[in-house]
Amino acid sequence: MSKQKIVIIAGPTAVGKTALSVEIAGLFGGEIVSADSIQIYKGLDIGSAKVTQEDMQGIPHYLIDIVDPKQEYSAGQYVSDASKAIDEIAKKGKLPIVVGGTGMYIQSLLFTPGVTCGRDADYRKKLEELAEQNGSEYLHKKLEKIDPESAVLIHKNHLSRIIRALEIYHVSGKKKSEQKSEVIPRYDYLLIGLTDDREKLYERINARVDKMLENGLENEVENLIKMGVTDEDQCMQGIGYKETYDYLKNRKNRLEFIEKLKQNSRNYAKRQFTWFKKMPGIIWKKYSEKAEIINLVKEFINGKN
Repeated sequence: MSKQKIVIIAGPTAVGKTALSVEIAGLFGGEIVSADSIQIYKGLDIGSAKVTQEDMQGIPHYLIDIVDPKQEYSAGQYVSDASKAIDEIAKKGKLPIVVGGTGMYIQSLLFTPGVTCGRDADYRKKLEELAEQNGSEYLHKKLEKIDPESAVLIHKNHLSRIIRALEIYHVSGKKKSEQKSEVIPRYDYLLIGLTDDREKLYERINARVDKMLENGLENEVENLIKMGVTDEDQCMQGIGYKETYDYLKNRKNRLEFIEKLKQNSRNYAKRQFTWFKKMPGIIWKKYSEKAEIINLVKEFINGKN
């Protein structure tokens, strides 16, 4: 039985994924599945640069506004929801197009985990007791020493993920970040990595931050705080939200806040590039090479690549 064909458009923030995906969906009868860990949340619109109804141009989008801000949402849940959306799109005879910048979501969707690791209940209990006595940041520092790559990806307040990463190392002797994915993917996929010259991309990121602030990012975060959202909630770990939350709580120098927001956004784009470069089969193209991208999609659909 042949695997379902899907097109993935991945890449860093502000590189043009939304506009390109909508155009490709229009040309090839596609529908779009978001792969963005912040756009899944209701009410987190400005800071996530959430696709608007106008941007969608009538193309159905899935996995946007599906989670309340106080809820946690895992990569495993994403795989389940995205797989269902892809099946639904395929049943309609449409082309599933996965679009986003959350590398963990896309990798988890495409590949089954390569390393399975058992659990150690006694060790987990010990870690939980240490966290209760010393706080989750104490365990996060332990993780930084043994697996700095995972520590960068896991927020210091996300206790369950910190404990799991430490447990994996304890049980298997291997870092969580060293776990590899299976070579055989779940889908027959075309993975386009959208890129651009660094200077141009960083200019667009800086301009996007300015636009978010003009559009009311601070008011959006203030409203989330009024709803009871805190910096311990998963949604507040998103770039743009955690910096704004800290600023609103501490009211430090505004110019420093804006510069930090821009710097962190640029650094996040670097990390996105690093993540996607490791993914098998990725084809890097600039938005200006749109004609080539469209031809790649056409050949993929026709079975020529």
